[in-house]
Amino acid sequence: MENCGRGCAPGVRFCQKLNRVKTLDDDVMATSLKRCLSTVDLALLGVGGMVGSGLYVLTGTVAKDTAGPAVVVSFLIAGIASLMAALCYAEFGARVPKTGSAYMFTYVSVGEIWAFLIGWNVILEYMIGGAAVARAWSGYLDSIFNHTIQNFTETHIMRWDVPFIAHYPDLLAAAILLVATFFISFGVRVSSWLNHIFSVVSMVVIAFILVFGFMLADTSNWSAKEGGFAPYGLSGVMAGTATCFYAFVGFDVIAASSEEARNPQKAVPIATAISLALAASAYMLVSTVLTLIVPWHTLDPNSALSDAFFRRGYSWAGFIVAIGSICAMNTVLLSNLFSLPRIVYAMAEDGLFFSVFSRVNPVTKVPVIAILVFGSLMALLALIFDLEALVQFLSIGTLLAYTFVAASIIVLRFQPEKTQTKKDSSATPNPNPEPSPTASDAQTMAEETGELKEYESFSDKLQLVEMQKKSKERRGPGQLKARWEPYLDRILGDVEPGEVVAFSVLALMVSAVSLCAVLVFGTNQLQLPTWSLTLLVVVFGLAFLLSLALIWVHEQQPSLKTFQVPLVPFIPGASILLNVFLMMKLSPLTWLRFAIWLTVGLLVYFGYGIWHSKEGLREPQPRNMAARYVVLPSGSLVETVQAVQPDAQNETTPRHTPTPSSGDQQDKR
Repeated sequence: MENCGRGCAPGVRFCQKLNRVKTLDDDVMATSLKRCLSTVDLALLGVGGMVGSGLYVLTGTVAKDTAGPAVVVSFLIAGIASLMAALCYAEFGARVPKTGSAYMFTYVSVGEIWAFLIGWNVILEYMIGGAAVARAWSGYLDSIFNHTIQNFTETHIMRWDVPFIAHYPDLLAAAILLVATFFISFGVRVSSWLNHIFSVVSMVVIAFILVFGFMLADTSNWSAKEGGFAPYGLSGVMAGTATCFYAFVGFDVIAASSEEARNPQKAVPIATAISLALAASAYMLVSTVLTLIVPWHTLDPNSALSDAFFRRGYSWAGFIVAIGSICAMNTVLLSNLFSLPRIVYAMAEDGLFFSVFSRVNPVTKVPVIAILVFGSLMALLALIFDLEALVQFLSIGTLLAYTFVAASIIVLRFQPEKTQTKKDSSATPNPNPEPSPTASDAQTMAEETGELKEYESFSDKLQLVEMQKKSKERRGPGQLKARWEPYLDRILGDVEPGEVVAFSVLALMVSAVSLCAVLVFGTNQLQLPTWSLTLLVVVFGLAFLLSLALIWVHEQQPSLKTFQVPLVPFIPGASILLNVFLMMKLSPLTWLRFAIWLTVGLLVYFGYGIWHSKEGLREPQPRNMAARYVVLPSGSLVETVQAVQPDAQNETTPRHTPTPSSGDQQDKR
């Protein structure tokens, strides 16, 4: 056993490196960035990230091809589903007001390798999202001028006939990204004011669409003559929900900006709620107006709103809608360009990515190098890839980030409080740390012995812990609740606080993946018989519910002053299940591209990140002396000290061996 332990030690240390969590400063508000964003600024950033091209393109596409006028219900369900993920982001953004969004949240609670992979995928998400919006922006503007820009480019500049890339280089999309990158590099205030301008124009146009649209509304377009309200039935509504879910993916820009918020504890949750409510209302009302102006089956998916006004004889209204759509796309573009460099900055600041990207300009207080480099890469993607190829790859990174943030909420909520701070860890570690007694502990010992001892032995502390265990006070986070102790203490009572929750979260994820795989692939790809499909659904469903129940029977951390997600672990668990189900609906080609991107990310992490991680540099080096306390089956305590060769610098310093207490000496005898 000893040889096995020694042989496995390098592997154990390696796994510990991969799963080490980030240690936060005592002052979480300390930052090299500029805290200047208000609640209104954050709310408008969130609205700008969500209400973009989807409002002008997605509504018409889902209404015509998937749900009909019931697209209103699809947006409602998608908004509720997005709210579960948004609540998790809001709690983390208020509790850990650091830039990095899902990457930072995963690093604080789950572990380093998972945080890097989430950050790596969020980088791809923002790059592809920005490039896709720039392509849509260019195509929408080009359609107004009867595709003059595309024809000129193909005729006089270049045309490609290569698989997986666009037929021509979109110079306009690349140019708008480079211009936006230039303005973003001037600082957060400039970015915020640009977003304000475009958001206000977009909201004014949306108000115009609603007022003028309801004046032109014809309720007969929802009648049975035109197919009814839900022509595709419940399945069409749910299929539309899966598509509409992606309209709300921009709210994470609020959490990504929490390090630049003046009062993130209040501003982040409020801004998240306001922006999600405004975006959901806008999508539902606009889709209602759109399907009431003209029959849903006659909509033009590419420019549904402007075409609807044009067909009713108001071509001038169509131009106003076009202006609003371009402004809305600009807000999404700014949102992606604003968030992406800050994710890169957070990873570089932690040592997991190249340190050059962590440099902050002393004047503008923004990571200029990260902005310029990744803005240029985004422009390159928009130049050579078409919109369809970009959009297909957009969803998987977002859903994976949502899943890990929901899991991180559960882990962090049931995790025991850490007493070691960053300041403490930088000091020389004590090879034999002992917890210092609190005033109440010392008072208890004084009452038992009649005097206040200057040194409390480990056996005294063990007895104190046993006394506290038997007390009926509220237990610490990660421990069994008192009411469940008579039933589950024999099974779960001997594990460390938080361990059962961590394993239950892992079981929750595995059962969610298994359940969704059976539901999505069981009938067609796997061709399972009905009895087998039903059995697997029941087994994996019960495993999912059992994992939730095991988490629920443990104590959570006490309520904090900052915002907290209600009904934990049930709301994060439902969010995990929904996100995994939507990931299973993605195409195999998307998963293949995702696997390639993950492989590149692992090469970056193991080639650079694991060696330069600041958490790794902060870890104490192994010492040459170790004390070991052994509890015998009889309940007695034996203290042993391993004899080792002293350090060279301390050879002349006499070493003090702790003297066992009288009770310990009797136990030895």
